[in-house]
Amino acid sequence: MHTIYETHRATARRTARHIVTLCAVLLGTLTACGGGGDQPQETPQAQQASGPQIVAGPGYMPECFKPWSEETQYFQWPARKGPFRVALVNGYVGNAWRIQMIKTAKAFAKDPSVAPMISEFKVGSTGTDIAAQLGAIEDFINQGYDAIITLAVSPQGFDRVIRLANRQGVVIVPFDNVLDSKDVIQVNEDQLDMGRLWGAFIDERLNGQGKVLEVRGLQGNSTDRDRHIGFREIMEAPGKDYQIIEVVGNWDDGQAQKAVANALATHGQFDALFVQGGSTGAVRALLDAGHRPIPVATEGENGVRKLIAQYHEQGMEGLSLGQSPALAAIAIKAAIEALQGKVIPQLISVPIPGDDHTTLEDGVSYYSEMSDDFFTANTFPPCGVNISGIDIMNEEIEGQ
Repeated sequence: MHTIYETHRATARRTARHIVTLCAVLLGTLTACGGGGDQPQETPQAQQASGPQIVAGPGYMPECFKPWSEETQYFQWPARKGPFRVALVNGYVGNAWRIQMIKTAKAFAKDPSVAPMISEFKVGSTGTDIAAQLGAIEDFINQGYDAIITLAVSPQGFDRVIRLANRQGVVIVPFDNVLDSKDVIQVNEDQLDMGRLWGAFIDERLNGQGKVLEVRGLQGNSTDRDRHIGFREIMEAPGKDYQIIEVVGNWDDGQAQKAVANALATHGQFDALFVQGGSTGAVRALLDAGHRPIPVATEGENGVRKLIAQYHEQGMEGLSLGQSPALAAIAIKAAIEALQGKVIPQLISVPIPGDDHTTLEDGVSYYSEMSDDFFTANTFPPCGVNISGIDIMNEEIEGQ
């Protein structure tokens, strides 16, 4: 897809040059045709805009915007006054996490401590096509939005829209599925470390050998890639002798349940299960098949935590780590602060919330009265993100 996009860019630039040349011949001036052709017209906020400057730390609110490491650089944009126009450009929207993420972002934008700084909040989902996502981001930039937060369809291919955003003074903040780039602020939990934690949990119980089912997420995303790499780093270390069967569940309960059921029918029983998302469906497939209790390393869905708590006395052990939909809220907050000239780390590290079979507690780490597909970790008090489950679920998703 990246190759197709670059080819399209080259074609567009050749066409623009031909138009400019024709205008020069007919009118004797380039200005009559708008000049460069490939350059967008500047929006009002771009009159004194520029991209971020790399500055010395420490950054603003380090209790919220924690730098990823000692090597993390810091950004600062020219300070502006709000309120601001903010857009969320999502990609794939076909699972419960994405839906809850959008609802969380909308609820956070209405929070009394945030709403005065946002004049308009717009959400769009573009599917898994990188060209469509890049086009949507560019459109919001050209409409004069001040900040764009995004779940990137791909970790690469965003260089052109980043350059355009810098010219127009727009702050882009990828979160969750982040970019292989040091040119934008990004917000994420450490996906590599999350994969390692899941792998260590299984490895401690299997002592270096056994047959393990790995249920991966949405293909092509940095989150899926990094979790997989971290998990395999533990499981394929010297001295380990694991047979790992890999299937794809797309972080969706229905798809993960079907993938696990098919794997059981083909490969028989397993010694452990690792599932990135769609965890409730994956564990239900084990239970429906009458599978003996095995260690399960899962995401933070409410339903799978209910199951681990329910079946622990029968031998099920589980580690549930959460990739919080509230990352969207932290990304919004980071964008708003950056627009006001605050010093922000280029890569913001969010703690990994998690519980295992020994710490799960109804009403605290899971909720028996809430739906199975609710993701449990949604509050980050150091960032002022304290959105209730009721407020999140009351938001509408239709039309976004």
